Amino acid sequence: MTKNSRIFLAFLAAMALLPKPANAGNGVRIIANTSVKADAISPAELKGVFLEERTSLADGSRVEPVLSKGGAVHDAFVKQYLGKNESDLKVYYQSLVFTGRGSVPKSISSDEEIAAYVAKTRGAIGYVSSDASVEGVKTLVVSESGNDGGRRLLTRIEPVYPSTLHSNHIGGVVRLKITIAPSGSVESVELLGGNPILGDSAIAAVKRWVYAAGARTKTEVSIPFDPER
Repeated sequence: MTKNSRIFLAFLAAMALLPKPANAGNGVRIIANTSVKADAISPAELKGVFLEERTSLADGSRVEPVLSKGGAVHDAFVKQYLGKNESDLKVYYQSLVFTGRGSVPKSISSDEEIAAYVAKTRGAIGYVSSDASVEGVKTLVVSESGNDGGRRLLTRIEPVYPSTLHSNHIGGVVRLKITIAPSGSVESVELLGGNPILGDSAIAAVKRWVYAAGARTKTEVSIPFDPER
């Protein structure tokens, strides 16, 4: 074996030991409509969205999950991120519908159709193969810390949309600065921007949020109020 061959083999061995990106190795790319402000999503958030346990991300972006109708990428996504197989997932969604706790997300056949739907649908989030064309959408990095400043959100309470403002199509985004206690409770909330009436509603809800235990944390969250929803 020549010296160059030994160097090349050593290079290949070193590359095999490098950590893989979150979306690599399983052939799955998480995509979202450009209205979604987050650039990253935690596995817990992703699971919660597709199991109809939450309707928004930690930064306040409202999301609508979109399923693939089948295939290798779908199977990989369901197994890795939802912890289920296809049969279990169908039973789970049926139970949501039967009990009135949720509905079955929209299902689309191909990567191209999923990407097109996500591109035109506000808040849509889906998954395609890692080599699919994703023009017009954004790719979300799957990260353990997600986008909540490193503190995982365990309980999220949605704010009440004041009926008078909603009926008059008065909405917008409320920006808040929050302090999270080591125990995970929200110690304080400060309004940074947005309609003050919507701000009061958002503050009341955020004060009831619960994060995972950790060091005292200060972070910012954005709460959207969309009168069209």
